[in-house]
Amino acid sequence: MELKGKIIDFIGDSITEGVGVTDLNNRYDQVMLRTCELKVVYNYGISGTRLAHQIRPSDIPRFDLCFCGRAYDLNPAADIIVVYGGINDYIHGDAPIGQSSDRTPATFYGAVHFLMNLLQTRYPGKVIVFMAPAHCFFHKELSDTKASNYPNKQPDALPTIHYVRIIQEVAQTYQIPVLDLYTHLGIDPNRQEDYDRYTADGLHFNDAGHHVLAERLIAFLKAL
Repeated sequence: MELKGKIIDFIGDSITEGVGVTDLNNRYDQVMLRTCELKVVYNYGISGTRLAHQIRPSDIPRFDLCFCGRAYDLNPAADIIVVYGGINDYIHGDAPIGQSSDRTPATFYGAVHFLMNLLQTRYPGKVIVFMAPAHCFFHKELSDTKASNYPNKQPDALPTIHYVRIIQEVAQTYQIPVLDLYTHLGIDPNRQEDYDRYTADGLHFNDAGHHVLAERLIAFLKAL
């Protein structure tokens, strides 16, 4: 797909908002804007947000502005919609995983179904892509290799890879392309070298990490 002159909506969490960069010009959407000569980008990143609804309100109300609600407010003039989320569902989201038959944002399965269906229905003809969560090592008690130990998590909480697989599974239903960052980003903060070189804290990417993320997404979109 040719990207020059395109308009892209980016909906996401703190990574899309730019937490971790020293200069917002190095945020991945801005790197893409310059590199690909996009017409304009619209950034809908809000820190702490999840795809699924939260059962118990968060201490910071802004964190509870889930993707499913915010998806109604994207710029309809966009040619491409990029959805990047799921890591906060893994870390501190208290919605259960649910079942593949769920269709409401009350579970993670249901939220992915709801969001994908909503985007295709509300923005027909747009190219919609999802980016599944990358590796993280936020601190020694929270590595993506095990379920989050946050106290509000449900008993069915799972390691990050399962959230990635659910996004991939549901996307097949809607024929939505998924960039699997867990496998294909090439950054794993569980390795000290990657932690130091590409991240600010093991979860959020630094300037160098955002440039890698932009490169992967550009290549993915151009291949569509």
